[in-house]
Amino acid sequence: MYYIGIDLGTSAVKLLLMESDGKIRNSISKEYPIYFPHPGWSEQHPGDWWKAVYEGIIELTNDIEKNQVAGISFGGQMHGLVILDDQDNVIRPAILWNDGRSTNETDYLNNVIGKDKLSEYTANIAFAGFTAPKILWVKNNEPDNFKRICKVMLPKDYIAYLLSGTFCTDVSDASGMLLFDVKNKCWSKQMLDICSLTESQVPKIFESYDIVGTLKPELAKNFGLSNEVKIVAGAADNAAAAVGTGTVGNGMCNVSLGTSGTIFISSKYFGVDKYNALHSFAHADGKYHLLGCMLSAASCNKWWLDGIIGTKDYAEEQSKITKLGENNVFFLPYLMGERSPHNNPNARGTFIGMTMDTTRTDMTQAILEGVAFAIRDSFEVVKALGVKIERTKISGGGAKSPLWRQIFANVLNIKVDILESEEGPSLGGAILAAVACGEYSNVEEAASKIVKIVDTIEPDQEIAAKYEVKYRQFAKIYPTVKDLFKEIC
Repeated sequence: MYYIGIDLGTSAVKLLLMESDGKIRNSISKEYPIYFPHPGWSEQHPGDWWKAVYEGIIELTNDIEKNQVAGISFGGQMHGLVILDDQDNVIRPAILWNDGRSTNETDYLNNVIGKDKLSEYTANIAFAGFTAPKILWVKNNEPDNFKRICKVMLPKDYIAYLLSGTFCTDVSDASGMLLFDVKNKCWSKQMLDICSLTESQVPKIFESYDIVGTLKPELAKNFGLSNEVKIVAGAADNAAAAVGTGTVGNGMCNVSLGTSGTIFISSKYFGVDKYNALHSFAHADGKYHLLGCMLSAASCNKWWLDGIIGTKDYAEEQSKITKLGENNVFFLPYLMGERSPHNNPNARGTFIGMTMDTTRTDMTQAILEGVAFAIRDSFEVVKALGVKIERTKISGGGAKSPLWRQIFANVLNIKVDILESEEGPSLGGAILAAVACGEYSNVEEAASKIVKIVDTIEPDQEIAAKYEVKYRQFAKIYPTVKDLFKEIC
């Protein structure tokens, strides 16, 4: 049988076709635009997602026995606000995870409702990227649109709705809305009241490996697939990527270098760090996880090389970097503000330490190191919780860089495992579909059989010692300049 994983990302959708044993049969990607109507705003049209997914499924399954497709599931960009009226029309463009417009609403939630209450209700505090502040922004700034809301959805769940007709979400994606009681895996009545929503306006909750419905007959006919194809709830992109990298069970770690960057620690147990510097979410394996998320990771490298330097030859630029741990230029990678652990939408990208002999290579190196240092900020919070991490997997587009992988091994001073396949959320979605359809008894079993490690990068203790010094210097920069960000934003 075949299983389709759909990774609804920020810049493109990636669709993957997996055989029952985990072999990848086909994979395609289709891009769509992202809009920035005002500084700090970030939007997309859900119709663009659907067009890409619709065309993608047809292309993905073009050369196979289509009656062998058994299930479809998802990984999806988190936190995005999709709102539909009573005719299922999209009311306004989706407000994305990296949108910073809801600063006032975030402040209201954290400072008026109170962080302690938010943590009690949802296990998290408010971040501008979360869904609840976006809902309040629509209420405060677009009251006519707010009155029309019949359904509140997350991006991947809009696709699941169009495919199956089921108004649904999963526990991992719901965890990032600030409307969800993570510990008890149900909607928070208090948060729905705060956002002036009823439970009928939010989706039904499923575990990530639950079947939510079957493919609509008219779509099955158009795709040439069986109308018995199971539509499976899927997971938030980070949780789906964790499944796709085998980061399931207790005490496993994955670093993801995509548009955003994350450090993901899976756990059998629910837990919250006392400062809420990390997100406490439900996991796609049925358990829980801690997540540190930075808003700009591989996108920093793309911004620098594509937009500023004007080159697509990333490997050539990185080949000139030879002295790890000795760079005196630092970069704060806060091009879209920052979440973990600073929770500051006003933070901005910052170079510091340049002199007359600073080179283009030094600044390119500073970009790579700055992202690794920022991930380590969250790694330090994890260590402070008493969690011992000796190794991590690494995934995402940035993980294709051997140099960046080496930098991470030395900045974190742990082993970095390289995966045979770096398909991330799309593979995770396909695995969840396979579990739902009975190919495997649970997510851990499926991941253990499908995900393979092909190499491990050991930290060089001499270089790691140098990076220890550099990280301590880096960690002083943000506290020094953070008040300035308020004035220049």
